[in-house]
Amino acid sequence: MFYDSGGFCIPGMSISRTPTYGAILIMWLCWSSVLIEAQDSITDPVEVSALQNIRRSLIDINRNLSNWNRGDPCTSNWTGVLCFNITMDDGYLHVRKLQLLNMNLSGTLSPSLGSLSHLKILDFMWNNISGSIPKEIGKIKSLELLLLNGNQLIGPLPEELGYLPNLDRIQIDQNHISGPIPVSFANLNKTMHFHMNNNSISGQIPPELSRLPNLIHFLLDNNNLSGYLPPQLSELPNLLILQLDNNNFDGATIPDSYGNMTKLLKLSLRNCSLKGPIPDLSRISNLGYLDLSINQLNGSLPPERLSGNITTIDLSNNDLAGSIPEYFSGLLHLQRLSVANNSLNGSLPSTLWQSRNLNASERLILDFENNRLESISANGSIILPQNVSLRLQGNPVCSNSNLVQFCGSHNEDLYKQGWTNTTDNCHIQSCPYVYSPTSPVNCFCAAPLYVGYRLKSPGFSNFQPYRDAFEKHLASGLNLELYQLYIENFQWEVGPRLRMQLQLFPIYDASNKSSHVFNTSEVLRIMSKLTGWDIPDNDIFGPYELLYFPLLDPYDNVILPSSSSAGTSKGALAGVILGAIASTAALCVIVSLLLMRVFLRNYHLRDYREISKRRQASKASMKIDGMKDFTYTELALATNKFSSSTQVGQGGYGKVYKGILADGIVVAIKCAQEHSLQGEKEFLTEIEFLSRLHHRNLVSLVGYCDEEGEQMLVYEFMSNGTLRDKLSAKSKEPLSFRLRLRIALGSAKGIFYLHKEANPPIFHRDIKASNILLDSNYNAKVADFGLSRLAPVPDIEGAVPAHVSTVVKGTPGYLDPEYFLTHKLTDKSDVYSLGVVFLELLTGMQPISHGKNIVREVNISYQSGMIFSVIDGRMGSYPSDCADKFFNLAMKCCQDETDSRPSMADVVRELETIWEMMPESDKKTTDEVTTDPEKIVRSLSSVSMVKHPYVSSDVSGSDLESGTIPSIHPR
Repeated sequence: MFYDSGGFCIPGMSISRTPTYGAILIMWLCWSSVLIEAQDSITDPVEVSALQNIRRSLIDINRNLSNWNRGDPCTSNWTGVLCFNITMDDGYLHVRKLQLLNMNLSGTLSPSLGSLSHLKILDFMWNNISGSIPKEIGKIKSLELLLLNGNQLIGPLPEELGYLPNLDRIQIDQNHISGPIPVSFANLNKTMHFHMNNNSISGQIPPELSRLPNLIHFLLDNNNLSGYLPPQLSELPNLLILQLDNNNFDGATIPDSYGNMTKLLKLSLRNCSLKGPIPDLSRISNLGYLDLSINQLNGSLPPERLSGNITTIDLSNNDLAGSIPEYFSGLLHLQRLSVANNSLNGSLPSTLWQSRNLNASERLILDFENNRLESISANGSIILPQNVSLRLQGNPVCSNSNLVQFCGSHNEDLYKQGWTNTTDNCHIQSCPYVYSPTSPVNCFCAAPLYVGYRLKSPGFSNFQPYRDAFEKHLASGLNLELYQLYIENFQWEVGPRLRMQLQLFPIYDASNKSSHVFNTSEVLRIMSKLTGWDIPDNDIFGPYELLYFPLLDPYDNVILPSSSSAGTSKGALAGVILGAIASTAALCVIVSLLLMRVFLRNYHLRDYREISKRRQASKASMKIDGMKDFTYTELALATNKFSSSTQVGQGGYGKVYKGILADGIVVAIKCAQEHSLQGEKEFLTEIEFLSRLHHRNLVSLVGYCDEEGEQMLVYEFMSNGTLRDKLSAKSKEPLSFRLRLRIALGSAKGIFYLHKEANPPIFHRDIKASNILLDSNYNAKVADFGLSRLAPVPDIEGAVPAHVSTVVKGTPGYLDPEYFLTHKLTDKSDVYSLGVVFLELLTGMQPISHGKNIVREVNISYQSGMIFSVIDGRMGSYPSDCADKFFNLAMKCCQDETDSRPSMADVVRELETIWEMMPESDKKTTDEVTTDPEKIVRSLSSVSMVKHPYVSSDVSGSDLESGTIPSIHPR
């Protein structure tokens, strides 16, 4: 027996204190055998080269594809690359799916895409890719889904795309594609979906497309099409939606043959410069949506009875004459009838509304404005049922004084505004995620998946009556329980299209109370369902599109699998190969561990010294004037060995302790926990930024500790905790309106300093009530800069970009909607988040609580004139004019569109104006350090006399303090 210095024994082998070449050789030979056996399971070299070329042609400013230069595409989890999990007859793995949805990619599409010969799904949706569509894509004979919508693509459609024998869906909408539709597209015999709307496609619709046997959705609205409407389109045997709005078929007529499209569900030819009469559409038994508005159609309204399923008839802005058909009164699913701006005459049948008995969710809009209607039928009642809207302005009948309520101007439809579910209140408790509004038990706290979802061509005008059916349809399509799906909000958009944000919650398991998140396999399954268009089509809801599927905390570490199942006869062979590899690898692991254990024991001290030197070098590079590098022992003594009695808070980063340093200074110590949601990058970012940011409304960083595997940040202690705590119902000291306004002003001034007076400027990116701290005098200080980003810097020509492109980070409820969708971070993103904080100050509500979103809830109250009903009653009396202006400012900050929000300078000015409006008795109180907030235009009162590499010595601004760390007194 021979022993090493650590007492480890290997029979019959002598191990010296220096690494032997023999040991290394043994390990190398062992692992080489594994690699040799694994050679049969690598990606086709042609496809590897193609992926490298694809990567080179793209601009990836967020570095989403940074792992495309490491390892093998199919075995190393390259982002967005999914492969078959078995080798083909050529002995290689092949790429099955290229999924690069919403990654803020720009650049161009490489012709090398054509070399991915086994590809089934090509997905570049919602990026900023420019250039033309490579004709080489036409070589991918296996391709089923071509998804390029939402980019900046230009040029014509390649004729080669018409020779893809397995193509099911072509989505190129919302680009700048020009030129004609290639006649070759008539060869796409398996294609069911042509989504080419919102481009610049021109020329005649090829009549040859009538040969397509499986086409169901033909969406070409908002293009530059011209010529005539091909009568042959009526020969499409399975067509369900024909949508050609906003093209220019100058003087063309609607072919009579379109009345033979017996399966048609939706016919939309709005604003197409069409003339002539409306054809007989009575034979289309399931027609649910008819829009022929804004044309020059003449003749009468359709005299033959339309389908009883119809929900929407829009024939407005034409040259139609005659009377209103009686059968309109028998259309029991009708939601909207608009025949405004025609030449209709005669009497308006009151049976249109008398025959309807609507429930609370249903609406009926009857728009007859600007016609020649002279009366309402003699036996008719002018008392309308609930939820019926009648519009008669511009008709002779309005001379009747009894009808004045129907003859004024009208606002946008009530149900065209956003909507959200409501739920029962949950008891206030600690929930790090979101309360599920629809779970089987009240207040189920869970982490949802957020999904941006849009119905591209719905068959209705009012979503409310179809809400329950939609939820059942989508939950079934995703194989989820109904309660797992929650429609957080919806909004009608131009089209009309219906955009919504969904929350998908994990299943409730009564036996496992800690199960609040989806497991990885379930996340991937749901993503695959949505991105693979595996949800069955539905007649009334029409086609859908996925807008975004962000993997936010706690799912931000989910990695797409590099392969997926595709059962073939080679599966058994693959199993044998993998088994052999696994056996050899296991043996190698055992041998390697034995050798490495000896090696590590012998060299532990030397390696420890090297690691210590590297750590010291790293820490030395972080040393900054005025920033103390604490030892672990110092902070352990300050907190009584991090006793639970000194813990004052906990967040995603870790625990926060109250400590008393050796010199008596009271501090807050934030300790990173293992597997923290934040990490090394956030730790260093916080130190870097706070070491050079000194303002009375920013929390001061005293120092840090980075040793013994611990990362800790040491701040000045804020004795009144977070603003979120003070707004909680549990708080025993509710804040007055005066204090809330002063906290808002202090927070705004701190952020204004970041945006305009820091050098260089900074976007905070995580403004929220829990990141606004309050000192003993309730002075507000903005904290937590772990997610902050430097603002854009001027380019060579001196122009400053308007945004920073970055992966979405932040907290749900506070996230700027445009940043969430576009990944473009701006100073207005912080404005939006601060606006949400303002609403919290005014209402006491949380941003997202038991299914309610604070912005929408306040907006509904604001628009209905009930804004004061949501004010937090715990803050006592307040000046109503000041509260009203504060609400106005908060709502401006929370506008969806970036350009509609005020700048942070405007926010500070408006808050100062509101403060000046406050009664003097409210402004001057004994608990305030400062009674008159300083104006943002006031000059610098104190500038550091010490040159600092990050702070200009001639910066001026509001409440800027010395460049040195201020002294901190015990609280």
